[in-house]
Amino acid sequence: MKLQIFLLSLMILTSSVLVAQKDIWNTLAKVSYKQQYDDLMGFEVDIPVFGEEIMELEGKEIEIDGYVIPVEGYDMQQNFVFSAFPYNMCFFCGNAGPETVLEAYVKDEKIKYTSKPIKIKGILSLNAGDINSLMYILNEVEIVN
Repeated sequence: MKLQIFLLSLMILTSSVLVAQKDIWNTLAKVSYKQQYDDLMGFEVDIPVFGEEIMELEGKEIEIDGYVIPVEGYDMQQNFVFSAFPYNMCFFCGNAGPETVLEAYVKDEKIKYTSKPIKIKGILSLNAGDINSLMYILNEVEIVN
């Protein structure tokens, strides 16, 4: 009986962790925007405003499922865009919002490009100040097996 209770508790804990990780994209989607004049650009730009739930993730290691969107060619990737959606549906093709992509910077070994979904982990940084970078940046990226 104790073993059954232990196993049930372990299953519940594991499933809640997996659900939490699966909902990372949903959490990242909870961003709002404010318009702010940019002197360098000469016009107003949308600046992300991160809610408390997103702010709690900053500086923490997260695991996230998605697709590699290559920045330079289709070979091994040292840095790339990571998307909640496949290449033909990603933000840059006009079918999703900027909250569905993040910049990924690999920790050690380059990641081989694939059109199939993969899971990566890394340390999340939030960017609301540099309009030349995406608002979500994942550093020290590694593939999760």
